Amino acid sequence: MRVAMYYSNDDVRLEEMEKPSTGPGELLVRIEASGICGSDVMEWYRAHKVPLVLGHEIAGEVVETGEGVERFRVGDRVAVTHHVPCMTCHYCRSGHQTVCETLRTTSFDPGGFAEYVRVPAINVERGTFMLPDDVSFEEGSFIEPLACVLRGQRQARFFPGCSVLVIGSGISGLLHIMVARALGAGRIIATDVVDYRLEAAGRLGAEETIGADDDVPARFRELNEGRGADLVIACAGATPAIEQALEAVGRMGTVLFFATTRPEVRIPLAINEFFWRNEVTLTSSYAGSPANCETALELIRAGRLPVTETVTHRLPLEDTGAGFALVASPRDSIKVIIEPQR
Repeated sequence: MRVAMYYSNDDVRLEEMEKPSTGPGELLVRIEASGICGSDVMEWYRAHKVPLVLGHEIAGEVVETGEGVERFRVGDRVAVTHHVPCMTCHYCRSGHQTVCETLRTTSFDPGGFAEYVRVPAINVERGTFMLPDDVSFEEGSFIEPLACVLRGQRQARFFPGCSVLVIGSGISGLLHIMVARALGAGRIIATDVVDYRLEAAGRLGAEETIGADDDVPARFRELNEGRGADLVIACAGATPAIEQALEAVGRMGTVLFFATTRPEVRIPLAINEFFWRNEVTLTSSYAGSPANCETALELIRAGRLPVTETVTHRLPLEDTGAGFALVASPRDSIKVIIEPQR
C-alpha cells in the first residue's frame, strides 16, 4: 500500500509499505479522510522518531475484521481515535482518562496518512465509532480534534453566558469558537495574525476579531464593558500569545492553555495578582476521552457545528507534503484533509 512517510515538514515522501493484517480483536480500515493536525508539524516533538507515518484524525471503511470482533463488520463506516485509556487506573477511575498512561502509548499501524490502517484491539473496543449515514467521512475525521476541544472547555469550567477570548484562529481556535457558540457563550472575541483566519473566525461565531499585533487585552476590555475575559483559550503557543492571555483574563476567570509551546518556554507569573487577589485559574488540556468523542459525533450529526466549513484543502495522498507545508506556514489555509483513495 502507499503511505506518506514523514521525515520533516519539508520532506514527506510517498512510499510503499506492506498492508497490515489483522489479529484477534483488530480491524483493518481503508482510510477515506485523514486530517493534518497542528501537532503533526511540530518537528521538535518527533525529530527523534522519524521516519514515520503520521495521521491520527481518521475516518474510513472497515475492510477486514479480526477473530472475535463482533461490534463491527466489513463495510461499516467508522471514525477511529488513536489514543484510548485503560479505564482501570487511578486517573481513569477518577474521571481523568486523558492523563492515563495507556492513552499516551496507544496508536495506529502505521498512521492515518496511508491507504489502510490496522486498528489495535484496545482501539477497536474504546476508540472506534460507527458513522451514521448522514455523517460524511470528512466530518468523521473531525471527531478526535473536536473531542479535544470539548474536553478543554469542560476543564476550563465553561459556563453559558461567559465572555470568551480565543487567541489564535487556526483550526483548534475555530473549533473552540464554534463549540463556545453552540454551548451558549456570551461575547466571543478572537485574535490571529492572519486576516484570512480572522474572517473565518467572524463567520463561524466570533462577534469581534482583533489583530494579534494590536493591544489585545486592552481592546478586549473595550469590547467587554471594561472587564477581562471569563475564559481565555490560548490556541497559539508563541510567547506573546501566552502573555496576552495572562493579561486579558478577568477576575475569577480561567486561562486554558490549549496549544503547546516549545519545551524551553518559561513565563513569569505575578502570583499575588493571579492567585490571591483575582482568583484566576490557569489550566491545560490534553486529548479527549471516549465520552468526549461520542459527544463530538452527536454534535456533528445534529448539525450543531459546521466543521467542514473550516476545510480549505482536500488533497490526494501523493500531495501530503504540500499539505504539511500549508499547515506549517499557514496564510490562506485552515484545515487540510488528505484523501488517500483519490
